[in-house]
Amino acid sequence: RGTHKPEVSGSIPLPATKKFVNNYFKKKYIRFCETSSFLKIKFFYHKFFKEKHLGTLGLNFIDKPNRLEIVQELINIKKYKSYLEIGCFKDELFANIICEKKIGVDPISGGTIRKTSDDFFNLNDQYFDIIFIDGLHLYEQVKRDIDNSIKFLNKDGIILLHDCLPNTVYDQAVPRCKINWNGDVWKAIVEARTYDNIETFTCIADHGLGVILKRKNSKILDIKNKDFKNLKFSDYYKQHKDFMNPVTYEQLKTIIQN
Repeated sequence: RGTHKPEVSGSIPLPATKKFVNNYFKKKYIRFCETSSFLKIKFFYHKFFKEKHLGTLGLNFIDKPNRLEIVQELINIKKYKSYLEIGCFKDELFANIICEKKIGVDPISGGTIRKTSDDFFNLNDQYFDIIFIDGLHLYEQVKRDIDNSIKFLNKDGIILLHDCLPNTVYDQAVPRCKINWNGDVWKAIVEARTYDNIETFTCIADHGLGVILKRKNSKILDIKNKDFKNLKFSDYYKQHKDFMNPVTYEQLKTIIQN
């Protein structure tokens, strides 16, 4: 008695304050993990203790269309009405996409919904024509994002994934050791290629755009090692054409219209 303080007019409710603090420290942590000094430490860890001396695949994306051009043209060609983006960050893509209905999901910034993709899909009841996945670039999360996206993809829809074609072991190293980083998204593409209910390609553009169509797989990947998480970069380096089913953007436009 006598210790209760009346609520101050205009004060922020406790749950909102806690959410703000959590988001603040998440952003601080992410920025710390991306500082050049911290990345250098992880780079030397990979250089001396992980795969090395494999060189580069020499993939060139400079003269290829970027993801904004590709996503927008596919929306226009297919007359898609609904667009979902997972992982919006600074809205570099999301803010520039023109589509009748747009939803962007990111736990930290950008988009229209402040949630993790797992939380979003757990409560979602909407279906989409086109879904762009560019969230956490780790195999386990990308696999979940693919599986969840398939559930909510319209029949003639398409799923695209960014950063599927790393050039060097450092581009895909986990933990991250470079500013420009693909992560091990490629492993989720390899696994998707073994599904019989979807067709999966990788468009040679913008660091590799994974492409998933909701139709019978006409070219199922036959792979002995089904421990996808523990695939090595050396496996990808030697077999990336078989693993990734690469196509040019011109080939992709023909594929999606068949």
